[in-house]
Amino acid sequence: MTVGASGSAAVRGALPPVPGDERAPGPATGHLDGLPGLDPDDLPDGLIVADETGRVVCFNAAAARITAIPRSDALGHPLERALPLEDLKGRRWWALTDPYGGLATRVGQPERNLLLPGGREVLVSARYVRAHPTGPVRRLVICVRGTEARRRTELSHAELIATVAHELRSPLTSVKGFTATLLAKWERFTDDQKRLMLETVDADANRVTRLIAELLDISRIDSGRLELRRQPVDVGTAVARHVQSHTASGQSPDRFLVRIQQPLPDLWADPDKIDQVLGNLLENAVRHGEGTVTIEVAPAEIQHAARTEKGTAVTVCDEGPGIPEESMSRVFTRFWRGSKRGGTGLGLYIVKGIVEAHGGTITVGRGPGGGAEFRFVLPVGTPAHLS
Repeated sequence: MTVGASGSAAVRGALPPVPGDERAPGPATGHLDGLPGLDPDDLPDGLIVADETGRVVCFNAAAARITAIPRSDALGHPLERALPLEDLKGRRWWALTDPYGGLATRVGQPERNLLLPGGREVLVSARYVRAHPTGPVRRLVICVRGTEARRRTELSHAELIATVAHELRSPLTSVKGFTATLLAKWERFTDDQKRLMLETVDADANRVTRLIAELLDISRIDSGRLELRRQPVDVGTAVARHVQSHTASGQSPDRFLVRIQQPLPDLWADPDKIDQVLGNLLENAVRHGEGTVTIEVAPAEIQHAARTEKGTAVTVCDEGPGIPEESMSRVFTRFWRGSKRGGTGLGLYIVKGIVEAHGGTITVGRGPGGGAEFRFVLPVGTPAHLS
């Protein structure tokens, strides 16, 4: 195959076959691996291919975009010149790894972070194509990716660490201060003063415990390891219990309106996780909303492709200012706090993870009174041995 100035044959992926390699593309037909119409430029990742002499014969559009190297500067040139990579210690990557002259048992390079001239970071992985397992490299196939997605993930992790550090520092400072004061000056305080300080320590310790529980939940949700211990759950009773907790802590009973439509289907779910969802939604409505908080529990039908499943729908809404339309798509993301600051901004992210782990859905909108309306629907979730 001839690679001219335009490199059209290589650009179209018309790569010569490697003798004895069944996975290699066929003759110069303008497609990859026997898939008609699949152009290297259709690939979302950067694709760079060097032939047995180390010269670049394919450099797709994504590779040019990610590396900021014009295609004409790469095609037909030696790989080390066309893609002058260095590791994080400044060592020339192709001289260091020596894909053509190294061990004949190597099959490629795992993905790693490398640098181009000017400090541009790229993620690079490579595969060595040989005619037989220990033969010479006939083709070097390289995949390059941008680092933007990884940077976003790292930024999210850094933000999580900063949030946790901030949220932990305040209660731990309080706990340390009060306990140190009590230990040093126990005799100087009255019983009422001691009780007040110990109650503050207890409340701050509970705050730390809740934060740690949130972090564990996030870890399990992100890794898909959130365990559910399904049992029969009476959602109406659970709602009444949360309302009673709020009224016992000082909220007026008139602020809550509970509507339960009977009969409700038998719901099998994790009662602790459902309590966590209800507690978070009611806490948000009380703290950030205004007026009457309405909680409605009703039977629901969940439509699947071939069947309809029974479920339970729970709606929590208030009469406050609500959530701006432009923010509704971000409500269930990490660290979303709305206009009123406070808290970790992790609660609704966890709520969504719990609901989806049950096979349900949760949505946010504007309620009849103008406030925020959260509605989640859970399938009956009957265990297989009882269905």
